[in-house]
Amino acid sequence: MEDRVAIFIDGSNLYHSVHNNFGRHNINFTEFANKLCAGRRLFRIYYYNILQDPSQYPEGSREQQEFLDYLRKTPYLEVRLGTTKKMTGEEKGIDVMIATDLLYSAWSGFYDVAILVSGDADFIYAVQTAKNIGKHVEVAYFEGGASKDLLDVADNRYLLDRNFFNGVWTGQRYPQRRRPRKNKGMLGIPPPPSNPPFNSEFVS
Repeated sequence: MEDRVAIFIDGSNLYHSVHNNFGRHNINFTEFANKLCAGRRLFRIYYYNILQDPSQYPEGSREQQEFLDYLRKTPYLEVRLGTTKKMTGEEKGIDVMIATDLLYSAWSGFYDVAILVSGDADFIYAVQTAKNIGKHVEVAYFEGGASKDLLDVADNRYLLDRNFFNGVWTGQRYPQRRRPRKNKGMLGIPPPPSNPPFNSEFVS
């Protein structure tokens, strides 16, 4: 029987990594998932990020909602949103959400293989536990942006380099309009070319 694959994406980590490595953000998530699945059957993509507070950052919140609307049109993709701490702008609960879904889905038998798109060492125990349940767990990571211990515990690893992203971009690059940054990581990846370019000033 063909393996079912579930993909768990740390959206903020992905945004910053593609920005730092390639200077662009316009990912086609369907093609991204297809490359990770490598011919296996996709069960679902889970995308995690923080929800922008419209009372503090109305423009950023509006742009984020446009991006989320685009994401929700991607087949088999579900959006999971955390919140921010108002005083510090720090993300709240994203790692816990990812780890919880990874383990719940493993216990429930929803997937045979989980692919974690993050290099965060905080996921080591969740990955090991999912393996103990009998699932395979793979990690997609950027060079220099992943914990060695996390890579060591993974069943398989995918280096997200320039070659991997060939054929994964939606088409055009997006200009970066620079304005003062007002809070920590917000939305992730801009919408496809048919929509207006996103501002990135709220992402740090």
